[in-house]
Amino acid sequence: MNTQTDQELLLQAYNYLQIGNPEQAKLVLEDALADDLDNQEIMFTLRCVNFWMERIAGLSRIDSPFERGDSLVQQWKLFLTFLLENGSLGEERYPRSMYAVQKGIFSLALSNYEQLFNEHGNELRAEVFRKAALCYKKLGEYETALKCLGVVNELIPATASVYAEMADCYSLCGDDRRGKVLFREAFFMNAQEIDIVFLDSELIRNLIERVAAKGFSGKVLQEWIPVYGVLFGVFNVKRELRAAEVGRLGQVIYAIENECRDVSCDRQILVPKLINHYFWMIDHYLMIKADRNKINAVLLKIKLLDDDVYKQYTM
Repeated sequence: MNTQTDQELLLQAYNYLQIGNPEQAKLVLEDALADDLDNQEIMFTLRCVNFWMERIAGLSRIDSPFERGDSLVQQWKLFLTFLLENGSLGEERYPRSMYAVQKGIFSLALSNYEQLFNEHGNELRAEVFRKAALCYKKLGEYETALKCLGVVNELIPATASVYAEMADCYSLCGDDRRGKVLFREAFFMNAQEIDIVFLDSELIRNLIERVAAKGFSGKVLQEWIPVYGVLFGVFNVKRELRAAEVGRLGQVIYAIENECRDVSCDRQILVPKLINHYFWMIDHYLMIKADRNKINAVLLKIKLLDDDVYKQYTM
């Protein structure tokens, strides 16, 4: 089979994948592979197809549109793990295949969430629009995603997951400054609430990869992201705190410090969380031009927690 024919068949398969039809894509890919057994792109795409065929077929057994959409979104995380475990770089080596699969899966998920846009109840509507925003983002419709996130923010204001998704969309649109502000807010509010697997902008992906390279993973990684976001100069757009926020910040710091004194506490989680809060307090002191002794007192606390962080922060 000549190369032109290979490409034509691949394009046909990609078209089927983009509309969420892996069964037809598989038939086309098997025809192509029969005459070109060494084509790695065809083989990779077949692995993707085989992963999704049964999962998409199984959607017919799920009654709720919300649960169908959620099933696809959660399976996407398993799909990325599947590719990693099988040594497939996917997006780096075969971007056309990954794009086709991603478009098909998130289009299917979105079609289910859209059925629930007129549902009543703030909590359900907020979750539907949040998930729809994720789908729109994955489909490259960043402005529509931001509109959906705006609806969520009106229904349930100021949540870390929504701020992180808004930050991601702004950064993907080229507005890194606004992205930095919202990412910093999101990871300060609740780093554990943010599903970093679904963050796509270069701004945050680079930061996540640099922090992961230091050996952190899971929940610990998420707590260190805002710390290194400051140290690496990524979270460098800051704002002045309101009086009530300063009060809450002091209370949270006091609570975490007390928790750290408990020998049974999880210091791997608490230390980066506390350092991040110290950073916010120092920023507040700098903005209000507080007495230098107050700043030095917080710096000493950071030094006692992690000398390397202290040196990087003060160098």
